[in-house]
Amino acid sequence: MSIGLVLEGGGMRGVYTAGALDYLMERQLYYPYVIGVSAGACNAASYISKQIGRNRIVTIDYVRDPRYLSYRNLLREKSIFGMKFIFDEIPNRLVPFDYDTFYHSEQQFVVGTMDALSGEPVYFTKDAAGKEMFDIVQASSSLPFISVPVVRDGRELLDGGICDPIPIRKSIADGNERNVIILTQVKSYRKRPFQWGWLARRVYPNYHGLINVMEQRHKTYNETLDYIDELERTGKAIVIRPSLDLKVGRTEKNPVKLTGLYELGYRDAQRLQQSLDKWAL
Repeated sequence: MSIGLVLEGGGMRGVYTAGALDYLMERQLYYPYVIGVSAGACNAASYISKQIGRNRIVTIDYVRDPRYLSYRNLLREKSIFGMKFIFDEIPNRLVPFDYDTFYHSEQQFVVGTMDALSGEPVYFTKDAAGKEMFDIVQASSSLPFISVPVVRDGRELLDGGICDPIPIRKSIADGNERNVIILTQVKSYRKRPFQWGWLARRVYPNYHGLINVMEQRHKTYNETLDYIDELERTGKAIVIRPSLDLKVGRTEKNPVKLTGLYELGYRDAQRLQQSLDKWAL
């Protein structure tokens, strides 16, 4: 049976996923199918390029650099995250990304985005997107209100985590009967209803699909969590999720807190070593 690796987003909480993925790489656990949204897609890239520790360096070492995360970026790029810095300066100069290993990997990589006008999920594969794959990863990381859409094939694309926050159903639809799922919230977490619909209608008067998805997102997210719990109970999923709530937000800039979350991700994955190794046989 084919095994998928499903990665949730969560902004800076994605450093938890970085820790878990570093443990998987140290164990040489490379799954043939990887799907991620937002920060999950960013983390997946260094997993496929087999660069242990790279996500930790990118996330923690540069978090206090204003080019990475600051309101100054919002004025310059209309995004609180410095997209040019994150997707150009860092991978091409500061923390070199191994493009050769990434593009020659036999692992299938799927990134979830959202059509901002219709609200529909739009998925891209590494094979189909080719050299534009990182434009897609950027699109999947572009949050409403604090980022601008990425235009591709006539579509205005935003964060895939809005309409399909944990793309487990897509992985199953693509043929993966078993899945390793890395979440960035504790087990008891449930999302609350969206409270800013009035603001969304003012900012995005023509994006009716986006507004509808944001207003329904808590239901989609919570139903997906219930579905994942059932998959875990029936032995069809191994779920790696924070065992402690370290109170790390989407735009957290404290490197000490981020380091603690990274280390928690590593330890939580390590605790599941026996189950992970069984699936590796």
